[in-house]
Amino acid sequence: MTDGDEPLRGRDEHELGADHDHDHGHEHGEAGTHDHHHHDIDRLGFAVFTVSSSRTLDEDAAGDAIESLVTDADHTVEVREVVPDDFEAVHAAVADAVADDAVDAVVTTGGTGVTPDDVTIEAVEGLFVKDLPGFGELFRQLSRDEVGTRVVGTRATAGIVRPPESGDGVPVFCLPGSENAARLGVREIIVEEAPHLAGLARR
Repeated sequence: MTDGDEPLRGRDEHELGADHDHDHGHEHGEAGTHDHHHHDIDRLGFAVFTVSSSRTLDEDAAGDAIESLVTDADHTVEVREVVPDDFEAVHAAVADAVADDAVDAVVTTGGTGVTPDDVTIEAVEGLFVKDLPGFGELFRQLSRDEVGTRVVGTRATAGIVRPPESGDGVPVFCLPGSENAARLGVREIIVEEAPHLAGLARR
């Protein structure tokens, strides 16, 4: 992250945490400060889905990159699958993952473009109980140096999914299918913010 991104992150953390802090009566320090990260989950279990009808796990560079970055950050990958470019298949994979008690966060890679078979966003957004538009905005901002104005065709997004049978919300992040995009999104945003978002979503 660059220094210029820090104020943005600070505002997001305040907006995500402020209402909860007051509603639940958490104590502030003598100086009126509050630790917005005290609900963070130190060690997350991830589900990673590569959305593709042509790749296999043996040739899944984007999925490999995500798994490597996640484990390097001392988290675990509990589920790793290749899912075909199919609305029902993507929808079911994510829904099943968030219902798994071992899964605290989900990352998908692929299917975020504008071709007819790019259906990841449509399949996943219907599960969101809360949208996280800042994720896509920040991802496109960070991506611009690499792909220029082509970021307008990138529909990366994120949100919170809450299984009907559970009170625990799970952050779900949808990234493009290239290895570079997967690395950028996980390294610069997801490993930084998923522990915080997962903790807040459980409250």
